[in-house]
Amino acid sequence: AARIIQNMDPTADPCQDFYQYACGGWLNRHVIPETSSRYSIFDILRDELEIILKGVLETSDQGDREAFRKAKILYKSCMNESLIEQRDSSPLLEALTMVGDWPVASADWDKTKELNWSMEEKLSIMNSRFNKRVLIDMFVWNDDRDSSRHIIYIDQPSLGMPSRDYYFNGGNYQRVREAYLQFMITIAKMIREDKNLSKEDSFVQEEMAKVMELETEIAN
Repeated sequence: AARIIQNMDPTADPCQDFYQYACGGWLNRHVIPETSSRYSIFDILRDELEIILKGVLETSDQGDREAFRKAKILYKSCMNESLIEQRDSSPLLEALTMVGDWPVASADWDKTKELNWSMEEKLSIMNSRFNKRVLIDMFVWNDDRDSSRHIIYIDQPSLGMPSRDYYFNGGNYQRVREAYLQFMITIAKMIREDKNLSKEDSFVQEEMAKVMELETEIAN
């Protein structure tokens, strides 16, 4: 209650400017940080919570239950920047191998991989190992018809870009679309270089244009 009163401006007439009356105190005492596009009580709570979590995750894991130990291991793995730099692209290359490799980053994918490639198997690996849904989203949630039980839902997944508008509209959407395609081309070239394959710029551009075309069809 004290915080709500503090964030109000009781000097304002609520019949004339209710927003100033309800939020004037907050506006007078806070400035949106340069690093943020918004700033509210929830942003402050999130920042405070992250500081608390950082302190908890950096304590010793001796005597912790398994879930806490896993969280601390994950945190330490993200903070170990020297090891991340040392490993370079190897984790990504290992992940690609798990999901059947990437034709654009392979010299002979159609001869060595395609024969044994199974979409059903690869989709399940992407879901179970990497929490990534492609083409189909599948999850367990409350049954809308009977809230006492859970059922399997099958839905459309999210797109590579935030919404279907990015695939069809002009203006800023088109500029983002062009940058998105260029980003895919750059990543493909980097992976080919890490696998000691020739750059073949025209081949990479053609393949990524096909990827963009497929994503556009999915968005449609």
